[in-house]
Amino acid sequence: MKKSVRLYITGKVQGIFFRSFVKENAERYNVKGFVRNLEDGRVEAFIEGDSEDVNKMIELCSKGTKESNITNVEIKPEKFQDFKVFKVLHI
Repeated sequence: MKKSVRLYITGKVQGIFFRSFVKENAERYNVKGFVRNLEDGRVEAFIEGDSEDVNKMIELCSKGTKESNITNVEIKPEKFQDFKVFKVLHI
């Protein structure tokens, strides 16, 4: 079953290669979408794919890396958009 979510990740997540961490794991779990920094200091990730793989990504984003300090992850269900790749976006 396919699943799509938008995550808003709060904490120490910018300037520490967190987006690269998300992209590497997205490729590992074969999920598609994007990740980007937001101006308010959060990171936004849109992740879609098989439910099990999306759930693994939610768990990874909630734990973060040893350099990050995740204080909150807001999860919003989204409509499946059929992304073909996973990209790091720059604003």
